[in-house]
Amino acid sequence: MRTRRSQSGPFKEKVYYRDSDFEGICLDALKASACLPASPSPVRIDRFVEKHFASLQFADLGPNILGCTEFSAKGVSAILISSSLEEEPGKPAERRLRSTIAHEAGHGLLHAHLFADLAAAQAQSQFADWTNPSKPRILCREIEGLSPSVRVSSYAGRWWEYQANRCIGSLLLPQKLFTEAIRPYGQMKGMLGTLVVPSDKRQVAAEGLAEVFDVNPAAVRIRMDQLFPETQENQLSL
Repeated sequence: MRTRRSQSGPFKEKVYYRDSDFEGICLDALKASACLPASPSPVRIDRFVEKHFASLQFADLGPNILGCTEFSAKGVSAILISSSLEEEPGKPAERRLRSTIAHEAGHGLLHAHLFADLAAAQAQSQFADWTNPSKPRILCREIEGLSPSVRVSSYAGRWWEYQANRCIGSLLLPQKLFTEAIRPYGQMKGMLGTLVVPSDKRQVAAEGLAEVFDVNPAAVRIRMDQLFPETQENQLSL
């Protein structure tokens, strides 16, 4: 992790994480909370939040607000999820709820230190609610698709939302378990025996792993693009 003084936005510092940082931070947190499955299966993300942070609460957060992470000088004080998500019927909605919880957990894992200096909570923006200096929080209005082709700039400067989204895959689809689960859909190529997932197997892999990890296929496709990009297959085929 690296930081530098921010010239804009609600935070005094801008934080940079490498891909390996996201994976390591999320993996360590899952292990510490005894929430990392022994084999490919759904991560109990609600239990993780309750064990690692605080109680998970559902509330009416207002229009277009999916989730909210509240902080104190000691760290995360509450994670709130819109009750409308809990009430929405159907498996895709249940899985969207799981992704939203993982997104908020990402804020808790990556951004708590930004709230240590509560005196810095001076401004109010559409991204963060600072109206109560004793209870600053990040309001999350949407969860945008995230793939390697989506740059931080696509988040209109909301780098903290990009980073929280990166944690969705690392928490719900841990790298080692994801690699184990996707292996039957892949092929070993190149002199080093690199695992690649061919183009004609990616959709069926997304549907299969969605059932294994209890996430929507879109989440699997995003994770597949991160860990096993199609460009890798093309390079190894040259």
